[in-house]
Amino acid sequence: MSVENYQSYRGLPSLAGLCTMQAATNPGLSVEEVVRRHKRHHYTLKRLYEIFTARITAEPIMELKNAFSLHSHLCAEHVAALRKRVGEMREPPLHLDAVPSEPLAIFFDEILAAPTTEELLLGLYEKALPALQAGMTRLLEQTNVLVDHPSVRVYRFALLEIQDMVEFGRKAVPCLVDAGARARTAGWLQLLDDCLAAAGNLDGTLAPVSKTIVRQHSAQPYVFDGVPRRDQRFPDPYNMGVNAEAFLYNPEFPPAPKTLMMFYKRIRELDVPEMMASIIAETKGKPWDYYKDMTRQLWDEARHAMMGEVGFVNAGVDWTKVMINFTWSLGLNTQLKPWERHAVLYFIEQGLMPRTGKRFEWEVGVASKNPLSALFQDYDWADEVLHAKIGRDWYVSAFKTPQEAVKFGDESWTKVLIGWGEWRDKGLTTHRNWWPAVYQEACQKWGVPVDPQILAYDTTYEHQRADLKEISASA
Repeated sequence: MSVENYQSYRGLPSLAGLCTMQAATNPGLSVEEVVRRHKRHHYTLKRLYEIFTARITAEPIMELKNAFSLHSHLCAEHVAALRKRVGEMREPPLHLDAVPSEPLAIFFDEILAAPTTEELLLGLYEKALPALQAGMTRLLEQTNVLVDHPSVRVYRFALLEIQDMVEFGRKAVPCLVDAGARARTAGWLQLLDDCLAAAGNLDGTLAPVSKTIVRQHSAQPYVFDGVPRRDQRFPDPYNMGVNAEAFLYNPEFPPAPKTLMMFYKRIRELDVPEMMASIIAETKGKPWDYYKDMTRQLWDEARHAMMGEVGFVNAGVDWTKVMINFTWSLGLNTQLKPWERHAVLYFIEQGLMPRTGKRFEWEVGVASKNPLSALFQDYDWADEVLHAKIGRDWYVSAFKTPQEAVKFGDESWTKVLIGWGEWRDKGLTTHRNWWPAVYQEACQKWGVPVDPQILAYDTTYEHQRADLKEISASA
């Protein structure tokens, strides 16, 4: 009997179908070498996670905010998987916070500090992610599939989603980066290549090349920018002229037009990733599960915003005529500390749990006979139940009682001054009532007459928060 002529019983796949007998005799990589590479890839995914998260708020383009939200979540999940795998390989203490290579640290510092969207995309999607993909693929090719199957499984799952991220970048970069931008960034892109060469490749499998590395964008430490920005499709981001909640909870209005307000509420949730990114970026030293859970919620909120976008498109309504504001994320990010922002987030989530919250919105969706609205609210409700649990795990646990946690959240939100009059007086907005035009467009698409009472709706947020609580003071 030999490896070449070994036969399993009646020709059944041997070794549980993992690989051939010949592949199983491959000497592969030692535990020490696999762990070394795991730590490099863990460091890479963690830095990518930090970059994606930190750049959400100030990135104006909605599609990139959403993609960064997803890619941050995916990186967080794969960081957790690698942390677990390293802990299985004779490694406690794990030393996962150690920087494996100074040139590699500079590589990611430079991408984090990229001053333009073009450079950020090139660094992430043409340099960092392809290098990670190549390194993880190399480990799969070189490790022994049988003895290191737990690692193989982690890498196979990770590579599926890394490929999705690379593919997004392949499509996105040509949309935003022209030949001129590439020429202007050539020297910086060469610096990134030099960093990887000096690090012995991202996974450290090559001999380090002696390079003179001079920081460019990261010469000064990166400072998180918590001021939200939007692209030109959001022409009136200070507009608080249409109170969606007052309309939604008015029993005199029928379900169908309420779906439009729910689509507005969903797409407006773009401000939640903008705010949550600030909590995550400015909160240090937590267990990794904190960042993983918080980023799952951040991604869910981005999904909800995309549901609103899809809802308007499906209804035949131009969502750019809806004045989607960023006043909530702007107020919390610039007026509250990270812990207070988390408190407001949890307080709002608690208001969504009673029958008048997410269940009510789902019931409206069902009653509207709009299957997409019902579907969106069904999943939105399920997500918010999970988010309430995340809040209990990472926020409420710091208080003696849940009541104290809710009270602190209400007090924190009350501290936020909404500059209704100030924004109007400065010419930032007129708080124009955009509802009549959007409602009329929907009625035309639906082939139904316009209801004069619904058309005349003009309740604003001047004196009410989104939870319909009266505002006691306004800047």
